[in-house]
Amino acid sequence: MKNSLSFLFLFLSIGLLNGKDIDSTLNKWKPSLITSLNVSQVAFDNWTKGGESALSYTFKIDWGMNYKATTWSFKNQFKGALGHSKTGSAEPNITANSLYNESVLKGFGFIFKPYISNLIRTPITNGFDYKKTPKEHIVALFDPGYVTQSIGLAYKRTDIFQSRLGFALEESFADKFASRYTDDSKTLNEVETFKFESGIESITDVKYEVFENILYKGKLRLFSGFDRLDVWDVAWDNSLTAKVNSWLNVNVTYLLIHKTSESLKTQAKEGIQIGVIYSFF
Repeated sequence: MKNSLSFLFLFLSIGLLNGKDIDSTLNKWKPSLITSLNVSQVAFDNWTKGGESALSYTFKIDWGMNYKATTWSFKNQFKGALGHSKTGSAEPNITANSLYNESVLKGFGFIFKPYISNLIRTPITNGFDYKKTPKEHIVALFDPGYVTQSIGLAYKRTDIFQSRLGFALEESFADKFASRYTDDSKTLNEVETFKFESGIESITDVKYEVFENILYKGKLRLFSGFDRLDVWDVAWDNSLTAKVNSWLNVNVTYLLIHKTSESLKTQAKEGIQIGVIYSFF
């Protein structure tokens, strides 16, 4: 009984201390919506030095909804990217094709805060392997798709660096391409369209202003199942954005993925783009 009363008074004391300075951001939804369009184009007409006309574009959306209370906070981030490139009379090729939604609920804590999260990842549209002739259809919407739930502890001291580590459950879905992404090679007479793993997930975010108009953002995600702790899935997303003015920027991006269920080799994607950015709120 004494221990229960002590805990109650401690909880009330913390609440009173927090209430001394009224935080105007408490108990309010804080939305954000940023869209960007990056375009690259070159055209030739009666050009005698060789070359083909080319056009490429990438459209991105970043939508967030944050809510902060006295003892808990909630964050949802939705990100999507879709891009194509076309050279000469050839058909357009996919250059960006991803959808990502992350929801995180954090509780009260001084240094480490308990959290639960849900992460959804999928391609947006049909994707192809253009190295093969004819091109090979390899992905579609939620084919494959990944959903990960996690519970653990989160660390954040500043807006520059934050990280979380927890126990995770990951579900992988596939349909037409199940043999590539979700099939268990141990079952020879059956192709599984669903795969379930329990393991450990770590997500680290870095947001650092290198110079007044240059911002670096990095996100590192690690996941491993308990039955394969010697092999980790790695997704490391990096972007360096130089702001020319309020609507024009230059982006340098680098994405590294290591996921043995997709490829035994490490995947990498880099890009340099100039584009228009618009923040709605």
